[in-house]
Amino acid sequence: MSTTARDLHVVLGAGPAGSTVAGELARRGHEVRLVDRTGGGAAPEGVTRVQGDVGTVDGAREAIKGAAVVYHCVNVAYHLQVDVMPGIQDAILGAVEAEGARLVVLDTLYPYGETHGAVMTEDTPWNATNAKGRMRAALDEKYLAAHKDGRARVVLGRSADFVGPGVLNSTLGGAVFPGALTGGEVAGLGDIDLPHSYTDIRNVAAGLATLGEHPEGDGRVWHLPTAPAQTTREIFQQIEEKVGRPLNIGIHTEPKPFGPFDEVFMNSYAELFYQHTEAQVMDSSAIQAAFGLQPIPMERTLDDTIAWYRTFLAAQSGN
Repeated sequence: MSTTARDLHVVLGAGPAGSTVAGELARRGHEVRLVDRTGGGAAPEGVTRVQGDVGTVDGAREAIKGAAVVYHCVNVAYHLQVDVMPGIQDAILGAVEAEGARLVVLDTLYPYGETHGAVMTEDTPWNATNAKGRMRAALDEKYLAAHKDGRARVVLGRSADFVGPGVLNSTLGGAVFPGALTGGEVAGLGDIDLPHSYTDIRNVAAGLATLGEHPEGDGRVWHLPTAPAQTTREIFQQIEEKVGRPLNIGIHTEPKPFGPFDEVFMNSYAELFYQHTEAQVMDSSAIQAAFGLQPIPMERTLDDTIAWYRTFLAAQSGN
């Protein structure tokens, strides 16, 4: 494992991704600071959670002060992303440049745009035509340019749709598991007979933590470890077997509110609905070969996620 003289790792954003990354880093023996706008709530064992505002360079510098590595897992409300995320990028890039820290960025598949079912690798062209995809591509170009120009040391880790313990706002999260366990509706988007990659949130954490420990991976995009794609219907059938009941599947052939996703979210998501009308297959063999990482098998992901949702739903109902 490569190390740096300073061993403070700072994670920006305390959602499911940021919190899981922070916990992974702490388990690896790093000093970890988890930063979000409130600074409240629980933190993984061994992690210090603090309040910080990374919307300005000064605020971001204060949040990351003393860091060897910074992990950008900040997100904002979906309908605000195009307007807000570029400013956050400017602040974080300015901060890591001033403080001399490396930057690990959690990224999406949006820059690729429609691939017509082709397998996505790190060499897939960035052909996004929608606003969010173009925005993400522009951000990524700026990150990589900052690295190339020697202004900041940056690496990007791209994930497919999240799944796993603690993941709520995902198409394979709060839209599926509560209904599977209670007999309510399970939402299936678009054509559920198409293969679709889902990345376990713990693989997101392991991949980003590994990139944070290995500066030799800097200056490029990596696909985070992801289990082989299956059709969403196949995944639903596995969930049925595990929960011991048939799923009440409602197919949504067009964007509309459902589960944890309200009308504002779905109106904003409509431009990305192509992800459910063509195969979404992400290849992560590069990071697996380079760093010896292996994705968690989907069967284990489903077992662990179902167990987490059982506990979560019981707590929600007060039982």
